[in-house]
Amino acid sequence: MTETREPSADPTALDEAAAQRRWAELVALVEEDQRAYYELDAPKVSDAEYDARMRELEALEAAHPALVTPESPTQRVGGRAAAGFATVEHLERMLSLDNAFSTDDLRAWAARVNRDLGLGPDDRAGYLCEVKIDGLAVALLYEKGRLVRAATRGDGRTGEDVTANVRTIGSVPQHLGGDPASHPDVIEIRGEVFMGVDDFDALNEKLVAAGHAPYANPRNTAAGSLRQKDPQVTASRNLRVYAHGVGALQWTAGKHAELERQSDAYALFEQWGVPVSPHNRVVAGLDGVLEMIEHFREHRHDIEHELDGIVVKVDALADQRRLGATSRAPRWAVAYKYPPEEVNTRLLAIQVAVGRTGRATPYAVMEPVTVAGSTVRQATLHNQDVVRAKGVRIGDMVVLRKAGDVIPEVLGPVAALADDGYPREDFVMPSECPECGTPLRAMKEGDVDLRCPNAESCPAQVRGRVEHIGSRGGLDVEALGEVTAAALTQPDVPETPPLRTEAGLFSLTLEQLLPIEVVVRDAETGLPKVDDDGVARRRAPFRKRASHTRAARLAAEEAGEALPEHEPSSQALKLLEELERAKTKDLWRILVSLNIRHVGPVAARALADWFGSLDAIRGASRDELAAVEGVGPVIADQIVEWFTVDWHLEIVEAWAAAGVRFATPGHPGPEAMAAKADEGPTGPLAGLTVVVTGSLEGFSRDGATEAIVAAGGKASGSVSRKTDYVVVGEGAGSKEAKARDLGLPILDEAGFVRLLEGGPAALEA
Repeated sequence: MTETREPSADPTALDEAAAQRRWAELVALVEEDQRAYYELDAPKVSDAEYDARMRELEALEAAHPALVTPESPTQRVGGRAAAGFATVEHLERMLSLDNAFSTDDLRAWAARVNRDLGLGPDDRAGYLCEVKIDGLAVALLYEKGRLVRAATRGDGRTGEDVTANVRTIGSVPQHLGGDPASHPDVIEIRGEVFMGVDDFDALNEKLVAAGHAPYANPRNTAAGSLRQKDPQVTASRNLRVYAHGVGALQWTAGKHAELERQSDAYALFEQWGVPVSPHNRVVAGLDGVLEMIEHFREHRHDIEHELDGIVVKVDALADQRRLGATSRAPRWAVAYKYPPEEVNTRLLAIQVAVGRTGRATPYAVMEPVTVAGSTVRQATLHNQDVVRAKGVRIGDMVVLRKAGDVIPEVLGPVAALADDGYPREDFVMPSECPECGTPLRAMKEGDVDLRCPNAESCPAQVRGRVEHIGSRGGLDVEALGEVTAAALTQPDVPETPPLRTEAGLFSLTLEQLLPIEVVVRDAETGLPKVDDDGVARRRAPFRKRASHTRAARLAAEEAGEALPEHEPSSQALKLLEELERAKTKDLWRILVSLNIRHVGPVAARALADWFGSLDAIRGASRDELAAVEGVGPVIADQIVEWFTVDWHLEIVEAWAAAGVRFATPGHPGPEAMAAKADEGPTGPLAGLTVVVTGSLEGFSRDGATEAIVAAGGKASGSVSRKTDYVVVGEGAGSKEAKARDLGLPILDEAGFVRLLEGGPAALEA
C-alpha cells in the first residue's frame, strides 16, 4: 500500500516543487482507492478518507493551477470497467457528482446556481431532492420500450455490460409498461443498484450460520452480486434498482412533447413501471432542501436502503442545460454528504466483558476514530463464533460502522490491507471469568454463548443487575447509573462492598456510602489514572468536605468534640431519596428489577396486571403463568426456576423488610381477573390490536402502551394483518410502510386520542 502523509494545512504554503510531489502522491493514492472501490469491490479506505484525499487534491490544484491536467482524478469520473466483462460505450457520458460537506458548502453551490441563472435574491430555484443511495450506478438502455442493454458506469464513457445479470432483478422491467406511444425510440435510464438493509442482514445471517464470514456492507455486496459470472447467483441476492436520471433520449419527431423537468421524467418512469425512490421531493428554494437534509439526518435508518447523503438537482431541464457540466460533474447538481458512518481503524485488542446475566462477551478495543459524529473506541463482538466468522484478528485494520447513529459494529477486516506489515494475533476466548475466576461454560446444550455460573457473587453480574434496577425500564432511579452501581459493588475502599448482592439495596445508609472510594479511570484505555508519584487517583462520590459555621466550630471546641471532616454529597442524598420513592413504584417495575431472565417490561406488565402481587405470581403454577397473554411457557419456566434459588428469595425478603411494596393496591387478584376475562374484554378498544410507531408529542412509548391497555386494547410492537390500527408519529419508518402495504387504518396522534376516548365509532363522527 502506498504510504500516506499528513495533508498540508495550507496548499498555498507549498512551493511548486513540494506541491508537485504532494500532487503526485495524492493522485497515486486516489487512483489506487478508485481501483479498489470501483473495480475490485474491496475498498482499502473508508468513504470519508477517500473524500478527504479528493478535497485535498482539489485544494492543491486550486492553489497551483498548473497541476490541473485532463488525467487528474478531479477532472474525470473515477473507475474503469472491471476485467471479465465486455465493455460498452455509453450513448452519453455518465458523470459523477460534486460534494458538499456542510451547509456552507451547499449555500455556496446554490449561490453559484442563482448567479449563473440570473436569479435575484428573492427568486427561488426549484430543486429536486433525492436520498443518495449507497449502491452501484447503472445505465439501462431501452429501444422502443425494450431493454437491450445494462451497463455499469465505469469511467463515465465505457462501462461493463451486465445485461444478463440485470435481467434477473425483478424490479427492472424487460419492456416498458404504459402506453407504447409514450415510449421514446431510445432512452438511457440511469439508476442505482442496491441491496436493501433487510436483505443484507438476512444474507449475512445465513452466511454466519453456515460458518462463513459475513459481508462488510450492502454497497460492496450489491456491486459484487451484480458482477457475478453466474446470473443465477445475482438472482438469489434480491437486488433492487431505483432510477434517478436520464442519459441519451431520442423521440420520433412530433411523437412526444419535450420534458420540462426532471421530476416529469420520474413521473413517466413510474407510468412505465420503472422503480423510482419514494423519498424524492421537489422543493422551492434552499430552505426546503435543508429541511429534507435534517429530516433524513434523523431518520436515515428508517428507510429500506443505506444512504450517505442527499442529492440536490435543479429540476428544470432548460436550467440544467444552461448550467452545463465540468469534465466530471454537472454544475446543476450536488451531493450533500452526512458525516461518515463507516470508517477504517486499527483493532488493538479483543477483551471480554461479563454482563448481568453472566454472558461473557468479547469486545473490540480500537484506535479512537470519529464515526457518525462521535468518537468510538469499543464495539461488541458478541461471542467467539462471531469473532471467528468475521475473520478479525488483533492488529487488523477493520471496517467500523455505527448503525442507527448509536451502536458501533465491527463489520470485518479490510481485506486489501491484510498484509500491511502490522503484527497480527488470533483471539482466544478465555476459559475463566475475567471478573471472578469461575470457569466459563455454556449453560445449556447447543448454547453458543459462554457464561459465568457464579451469578450470586460475580462482581460484574452484581454490578450489572444493580445498574439494571436503576434503568428506565426498571425502577427509573436517575442516581443509580453505571458509575454508582460500580461504586456500590466494586469500590476500591472499603474492601467489603456495601452490596454483595442487590438484597441490601433498599437498606443502604449514609454510613455505608460515605467511606466509598473509587479509582479514576481513563475513558479511552480503562486504566487507572495516576498522580506524579504513580499512585492511582481515587475519588469519593458520596461525600464532600464539610463546611462548618464559626459558631459550630466554637461550640465543638468548648465541648471538646471533633466536628466530622466530611458530610454527605448531593449524590448520596439523591440516591437515598430516590430509592425511598422507588419502594412504592408500580409492581411491574419491581418485577423487572428482580432480574428474572426474559422478564422485561412487557411480560412484567402482563404479570402484574393479571396476578396483582408477587405472592400470587410465586404461588401460580407453570401452566397458570404461561397462560397469561404476553408471558408464555419460556418465561413461565424462568419464573418458576427463579423462585427455587435461595439467594433470590433472600433478595425478596430483604426488600420486603425494607418496605418495598410487592402488590398493586386494590387489585382484585387473579381469580377475579379470570372471571373478568370470561366475560370478555371491555373498554373503547376491547378486542382491538393497536401498533404505535414513531414519537408522539403527548405520549411516551410506555405511556401510549398504558393508554391502549387501559382502554381494553392490546398494544403490539409489530404490524400484521391482525393489526386493527397503526398510530403514526414523527419519524415513523418501516412499520408505517408495511401498514400502508397491508391497507391498514393509519391514525395520527389526534386520531389516536379520539380512538382511546370513544373507540372506532369516534373516528367516524
